[in-house]
Amino acid sequence: MPEAALPAMMRTNTLAAVSVAVGVAVLALKFAAWYLTGSVALYSDALESLVNVATALAAVAAIRYGALPPDANHPYGHGKAEYFSVVLEGVFIVIAAVSIFRTAWLGFLAPEVLQNPAAGLAVNVLASLVNGAWGFVLVREGRRRRSPALAADGYHLYTDVFTSAGVVVGLILALVTGWLVLDAILAAVVAVNILWAGWRIIRMSIGGLMDEAVAPETLERIRALISENADGAIEAHDIRTRRAGRMTFVEFHLVVPGAMAVSVSHDICDRIERALRSEVSDASITIHVEPEEKAKHTGVVVV
Repeated sequence: MPEAALPAMMRTNTLAAVSVAVGVAVLALKFAAWYLTGSVALYSDALESLVNVATALAAVAAIRYGALPPDANHPYGHGKAEYFSVVLEGVFIVIAAVSIFRTAWLGFLAPEVLQNPAAGLAVNVLASLVNGAWGFVLVREGRRRRSPALAADGYHLYTDVFTSAGVVVGLILALVTGWLVLDAILAAVVAVNILWAGWRIIRMSIGGLMDEAVAPETLERIRALISENADGAIEAHDIRTRRAGRMTFVEFHLVVPGAMAVSVSHDICDRIERALRSEVSDASITIHVEPEEKAKHTGVVVV
């Protein structure tokens, strides 16, 4: 790994490690809220935080493994390891949802009066504020550092915040109306909500594991950079891209005049690579040079 990339990677590792600490703190607060009230809905909210801690630990391991440099067995690096942690997060969410559904059903059959509701709800709100603030940090840094594991963790915390807000509002209504069965109904709603969040998270990881191309706007910028920096070449075709964790892989064929010296075509390739890396961070670029009779008259025409 280039020395310049080391500080960024260390910060990513630090963020992942702090997520574990934040998750444990929030988990303690939410279980305290459940203990104070006996609320089934608050129990489901606490159980979701237990998932957060487990997935944060998985993210730490995946990010560290994904940062390892390429080796003989993994010549393209270990970046896809982060996607496996995202899949694991989705699995944990499904397990938590099943447990919540069971608890909600038991609470529906035998609703109980809530104990110390004001104190329990206040503790739960505090935990949600911590979650929301840290989720914002993770999503921002996950996008900036192109870390699927960090971003997924942040989005899951956002979901947790919205879930907690709904639980708090619902429990207040239950206390005001005396309709205690609403506690169990809210727990079931929490389970449905985290199942939906789990699907979204797994869908994001599947895209990376299936070598999904870069976003259309990024691809257009790549095409433009090739066109603007390939002076001396004729065209570029068969442009392909894919993402793997923080890495972006770009491959294409560059057609040059048949009589062009190898050193000249090599200089053109170097110029294109510098331009691409200036705007596409952590890029791995492969250029196949071809003589002009291989031109397809499609793809990118050199400006």
